[in-house]
Amino acid sequence: MNPLEVASKMETDAIKFYTEAAAKTNYEAGKKMFLSITEDEKRHLVMISDLIKGMNITINDVSPMKRVKTIFESMKDQMMKKVAASKDELDAFKIAMQMEKEGKAFYQKSLAAATTDKEKALFKRLIEEEQQHYEIFENTYSHLSDTGNWFLWEERGVIEG
Repeated sequence: MNPLEVASKMETDAIKFYTEAAAKTNYEAGKKMFLSITEDEKRHLVMISDLIKGMNITINDVSPMKRVKTIFESMKDQMMKKVAASKDELDAFKIAMQMEKEGKAFYQKSLAAATTDKEKALFKRLIEEEQQHYEIFENTYSHLSDTGNWFLWEERGVIEG
């Protein structure tokens, strides 16, 4: 399998995993985040498929981080409440972080081996987005596993004593 075919399989697997994770997640912001990233993975799959077919790819300037930030900002009141995440939800976020980390590493290797400008542009974009996805999952995991400290660090709180 060439790197584009492997990338296509990876994105297909990610779509399935994130769709299932969204369905199983009780935490509403987490559910919306999984669905948002599922849309990114679908867009990645279209770009990869177009390149495989020899078509011109269109790399939309989409920021997963900005989209997810909008989700979280729209749910700020809910976010301020301590959330009891299940072990399964936390495990889903751990798996998601690992998937994004592995995806980024694969795309970095693919970029180094890429022979066309289109492939290079695609892999650079995928690397950037996989990194953003990792940071989103890491931040959410941190929030769910230690909400109090997450607010302290994210809001840059100062402890006075």
